[in-house]
Amino acid sequence: MRSVKIKEVLSALEQFAPLPLQEDYDNAGLQIGLTETEVSGALLCLDVTEAIVDEAISLGCNLIVSHHPLIFHKLAHITDEDYVQRVVRKAITNNIAIISMHTNMDAAEGGVNFKIAEKLGLQDVRFFGHTQSVVNSEGKTVNGGEGVIGSFAEPQAADDLIINIKKTFGVECVQANQLLRRPIKKVALCGGAGSFLLNSAIRSGADAFITGEMHYHEFFGHEQQIQICVIGHYQSEQFTSEIFREIIDKLEVKTYITKINTNPILYI
Repeated sequence: MRSVKIKEVLSALEQFAPLPLQEDYDNAGLQIGLTETEVSGALLCLDVTEAIVDEAISLGCNLIVSHHPLIFHKLAHITDEDYVQRVVRKAITNNIAIISMHTNMDAAEGGVNFKIAEKLGLQDVRFFGHTQSVVNSEGKTVNGGEGVIGSFAEPQAADDLIINIKKTFGVECVQANQLLRRPIKKVALCGGAGSFLLNSAIRSGADAFITGEMHYHEFFGHEQQIQICVIGHYQSEQFTSEIFREIIDKLEVKTYITKINTNPILYI
């Protein structure tokens, strides 16, 4: 494999999902490290924890690419006070760079929501909700949107849809409203905390809406209007590392998808 610098990996990721696509509150991009360093290997994950850094060390990786930013809020100091500060210290001590592609990767065409749609087998996938277009560093226009909508080749009954979701995403349970008594063909989705798109999904004519998180009161009033399926934040975004691998493999960099489940929520 050829010599590749961290800045080349960063550039490839940002060309696919430009930072201007991220939400105002977000902190995507380079988190820690020097970009002129040659990449020895990249560990791909959803969240960065101390165990993830240890895994990177054991694999000989000096780069971690995550979906969720490690540094989300301003750090007033760096001690052992919480896991974020401990991870920052451990990464710097071991010369490990960290890059995070968050809401920009959610929004990008071919990004997180498109990957979820692919796993579900949806066809004719397109954006719904607010959309935007930005220009990346290569001068190419990249389209982005809040969620995606697509259709099954053959309609599914509500209970069959839920069984398929549980199998595809390995979820212990699906939070759902009253089962729809009509076939489900058109599905809208948004990974992570996507409940804000429920009404847009209804207006788009979707038979079902799939997301990672919704509040209790948001389930009310939609009986026989739309099938709501809430599968968990981690579970909905767990395949994001596959997108990272598809991008970084083109640079001929060794990539590893973490074997660690970083979901902090247990179903007991």
